[in-house]
Amino acid sequence: MKTFKNKIAVITGGNSGIGYATANELNQKGANVIITGRRKEAVEKAASELNITGMMADQSRLADIDRLVSAISEQFGKVDILLINAGITKSAPIELTSEQVFDEIMDVNFKGAYFTLSKFIPILNDGASVIFLSSTSATISPPTASVYAASKAAINAVMKIAALELASRKIRVNAVSPGPVATEIMNKMGLNDTLELQMISSIPLARFGTASEVAELIAFLSDDNAAFITGANYLIDGGQSV
Repeated sequence: MKTFKNKIAVITGGNSGIGYATANELNQKGANVIITGRRKEAVEKAASELNITGMMADQSRLADIDRLVSAISEQFGKVDILLINAGITKSAPIELTSEQVFDEIMDVNFKGAYFTLSKFIPILNDGASVIFLSSTSATISPPTASVYAASKAAINAVMKIAALELASRKIRVNAVSPGPVATEIMNKMGLNDTLELQMISSIPLARFGTASEVAELIAFLSDDNAAFITGANYLIDGGQSV
């Protein structure tokens, strides 16, 4: 069923993981999908596999965001669905966290996300759906993830204010907060058997989520059937935050 026929969807960080799964989900439902990323080969590969549009953009650089907005406006016009997904994670105890790591995480996860929304607002259609990819880390406060958790908590605060500011245009703004999901980022975190068992033991449903499960929730929030939902943070974590 082509739920999103004639809809323009933009997904930042869409070349892997949840972004990739969401691009596939929205594409299958008829949307014209544009993914972005900062790794040229990865973006081109994902775009080719899904038969969608790929564009280069480093979401930590405001000049890249400006170029992205301009290119999308010229080629596609207004945007109906915006998934602000690009993000990174690194962990360390607070006393050992460097300024470089702090800035790197905040530049992508918070500053990049904030200004992606800010600069896309003029080209959002009235009635558009904006979704921030947040994290249960903002809720459960995991040790050694202070900067990452803070970046996502900041996003949740901005999401609520954006929902109020954009309500007059019927633009809905929500957040989706996954718990542990089996994606490429897990390997980057150094996932091993011991860590995997430790993480799973914290999840009542005793498994990792899948990227496709998160993508389906994002697709639901993007649909007109969710037209009365805004300013909400949806936890999808197998009960971990309980």
